[in-house]
Amino acid sequence: MKKTSLTHLVLLGLSYRTTPIALREKLSCTLADLPADWQAADSRFKAVQELALLSTCNRTELIAVLNCPGLNGRGLLADLLALLTGVETAVFQHHLYFYTGPDAARHLCRVATGLDSQVLGEPQILGQVADVFKTAVAANSAGPLLNELFPTVIRCGKRARSETSISKNPVSTSAIAVSQAQAILGDLMTRRHLIIGAGEMSKLALRALQARGATNIALINRSRTRAEALANADGLMVYDFADLETAVAHADLVISATAATEPVLTYPTVANSLQQRGARPLMLIDIAVPRDIDPAVRHLPNVHLLDADQLQQELDEALTTRRQQVPAVETIIGSEMETLSAVLHSLALRPLIIDLRHKAEAIRQQELKRTLRYLGDVDPDTLAHLQHFSRALVNKLLHEPTLCLRHKAVDEEAAVYASTVRDLFGLDSTSNND
Repeated sequence: MKKTSLTHLVLLGLSYRTTPIALREKLSCTLADLPADWQAADSRFKAVQELALLSTCNRTELIAVLNCPGLNGRGLLADLLALLTGVETAVFQHHLYFYTGPDAARHLCRVATGLDSQVLGEPQILGQVADVFKTAVAANSAGPLLNELFPTVIRCGKRARSETSISKNPVSTSAIAVSQAQAILGDLMTRRHLIIGAGEMSKLALRALQARGATNIALINRSRTRAEALANADGLMVYDFADLETAVAHADLVISATAATEPVLTYPTVANSLQQRGARPLMLIDIAVPRDIDPAVRHLPNVHLLDADQLQQELDEALTTRRQQVPAVETIIGSEMETLSAVLHSLALRPLIIDLRHKAEAIRQQELKRTLRYLGDVDPDTLAHLQHFSRALVNKLLHEPTLCLRHKAVDEEAAVYASTVRDLFGLDSTSNND
């Protein structure tokens, strides 16, 4: 029987909080990595009735519904993760966390809202959680419980983004840099941009510029090959490093993020670039540590310089604003968890209501058939009236009990109440789904 109670929900995972990136990369996987006969590979896997898998660069989590709450779910899912990845459980066992029941559902809500992200409030995770649900549905591994759980989790994420500012302020140095540039330069779509460097920070700066509509972007790096590798996907222009002065002269905004130990943009380099550009203002943003840009260039005419220290202050303020939103997001999660609990209790009693009505309908038909034998031939109109009368009588008799059962669905003693009703009406308990 399919389970619709949170007592059957388990979640096993590892994340950036518990596991180094080298191991997280080895444990990255999808449902497609499961062998077609995975439940036959180990008899214990037959206990898994529903399954979803969340795997990102920061976490891998198995979300499952088991047919028996008393099972060793942690060991079972650890072995399933080993089957998925080919990595022995001993390698990752001590990195795992494990949640059951409401704690598992609440954790997933925290993930979707960005409360458990490496960058607080990070918005991309919500789309990834939504994709997890779509994948589980497509793989036919989502059932009654996951079909209720994931919409609740996704709704939490959406409400957190729309009802709070947990995801609104940029909280990466690159995003802060681009945000500051837009505040000073205005529309970035009409500006010319230069990124110095081809590492991770430069990639983030590039994506942040593109997210704000910038298209006229050039790259420059001591290794032209690395710059071209970053530029090719978007067809961006690449300068030779020997042409740094010319590249700066053509740009309105320069973001520098190299791993150099000495300034890349020296005072003479910037001064020479200014001679080629006339009176056009030049904005320089240094997000490197150690600094890439000589601080003295801020004294040059028409030059505006922001360095990592200034950006860090903005970053701290943005993170503080996000942290202030955490209680509001927790309130949203609490509200959605209460709604989910009520829905699942209702689902648990739905089979009872169906069974009760089925038995009543069987009795109605049996007694109507017996009555018709005594009446002999009746005309169609009379038969129709008898059918309507008997159905109406059954519906009215069951109306109050049905409402009462739905009301009791939210009661912690709902299971005991359901058992009593089954005994009173002589209903087969094996048809109960929970």
